[in-house]
Order: sequence, then C-alpha cells, then structure tokens
Amino acid sequence: MTAHALPAPRVQGRRPRVATVYAWELRKLRAQKRTYLGLGAAVAVPLIFVAAMAADPNGGGPGLPFGSYVRDTGLAVPLVCLAFGAFWLIPLITALVGGDIVATEDNHGTLKTILTRSADRWQVFAGKALAASSYAAVALAAYVLVALIAGGLVWGFDPVTLLSGTVVSTGRGLVLLAAGTLAYLMPVLAFAMIAVLLSTVTRNSAAAVVGTLMISLLMQLLAAISALDFLQPYLLSEQLNAWQGLLRDPPDWAPVGHAAWVSALYALPAFAAALTVFLRRDVAGG
Repeated sequence: MTAHALPAPRVQGRRPRVATVYAWELRKLRAQKRTYLGLGAAVAVPLIFVAAMAADPNGGGPGLPFGSYVRDTGLAVPLVCLAFGAFWLIPLITALVGGDIVATEDNHGTLKTILTRSADRWQVFAGKALAASSYAAVALAAYVLVALIAGGLVWGFDPVTLLSGTVVSTGRGLVLLAAGTLAYLMPVLAFAMIAVLLSTVTRNSAAAVVGTLMISLLMQLLAAISALDFLQPYLLSEQLNAWQGLLRDPPDWAPVGHAAWVSALYALPAFAAALTVFLRRDVAGG
C-alpha cells in the first residue's frame, strides 16, 4: 500500500511534535497488510499449538520449559509459547514492521516528501521507532494472551508448577506471567531497533526483515558452539530466556537485570546509528 506523507500542522508556524508523527505512523501501520501478517502469526501459532496438544491427549508435552505441565493447566501454555517463540517466531514478527517502517518510504518514493515537510527529521525517525516498538509490544501481548485464553479454555486455569517445583496459585501465576512477558519484551525491543537500523541502512524491506532474522539465528548458532561459551551471556538471543528466572520461587532477578543492560547494549547503538543515517539522508536522492 502506498505510504502517505505527514499531514501539514493545523496551526500555521507550529511544528508537529513527536506524538503527532507517532500517531500518523500508527495510522499507516493499521493500513498495511504486513502489520496483520505478523499479528495473524502471533494469534495463529498458539491456537495451532493448543489444537495439536488437545488432539493428542496421550502424547508427551514439548521438550520446552513448562512443556510437561500444559495438560495440567492452561497457565503453562503461554509459558511454553514464550520459550518456543524465542527460536525464530518473535524476532521474525518483530522484524516484519521494524524492517519495513523506513524502507517502505524509499520503495514508494515518499521519503523525500516526508523529510521536506515541517517536522524535524529526528521527530520523523522517533515516531517511526516508537511505532515499530509499539507493534512489537502489541504482537507479543497478543501472542501471550491468545495462548493463555486458548490454554485456559481447554485445560482450565488451575495452579501452575514453577521451574523450582513450587506450585503457586492461579493469581500469582498470572502475575508471574505478566512479569515474565515484560522481561521478555526487553530483548524484543532490541531486535526491533536492529530491524529499524537495517531498514534505514539497506532501504530494502526484505533485506531488513531477513537480515534481522538471520542475526537472531546466527546468535543462536553461536550459543550452541561450546568453544564460544564465553559469548553466550552477551548474545541478545539468550536474553529471550531471562524471563524464566522470574518463574522460580523465590524469583531470580539476576538474569532479568542482566538482560536489561545487554538488551540496551544492542538497542541504543542500533537506534543511534539508524538516527545518524536518517539525519544524513540525501533528500534530493530520496
């Protein structure tokens, strides 16, 4: 779908704020098929998982954290889905919009129009980065919520067994699930900024999306090589497992704190590099 330029400000002489650009970017996302492709995957995968497990009641659970508890309580389903999504699904869904949000303007020839409107370049970029981050957060929330509801409808909302072996109430399980999802979001946002960087630098949506996914898979490959164990604590892909520290009794906050600064170590330079490239973009050449 053809992207649109920023609307002219309503008050003459008053420059649009970042919030104005952000709102406009969200409107554009709502009009793009790519947005719903990612959200559709976030909804479909948990439903397929629950349907497959329900169709084979005598089969074993998946070899993932909480996999052996999925038929005991629906609260275990979103936890299994979080572990599964770390392999490739969540980075891919995140990259679908983050990798397209700048490059699509190049593809449609509208970036020149946007950059010559009254909004400052940094405001345009900030609005795009915020929109990509918001999409990642919404997609993750939909992924977890659908898994929780589908699992609960099939297996109930009974107490859940934590990784430490402690059984906690449904209420506490929901709180821990919410906290774990927030911890999971930190590296997801870092992947979103990597996608935005590739989108800005390559000016090609496909290259940015595939590039982000390849970076995620490469990190997983590096983590699997025993000779490179010293790299594992600093790989962004490994931070997608930090949430599991909260699903213990007592909660282990150390992995979450580590994931926070490692995620920032990837996200902030990616954001700064993408902003620098965007600010230096040759308007005359698009």
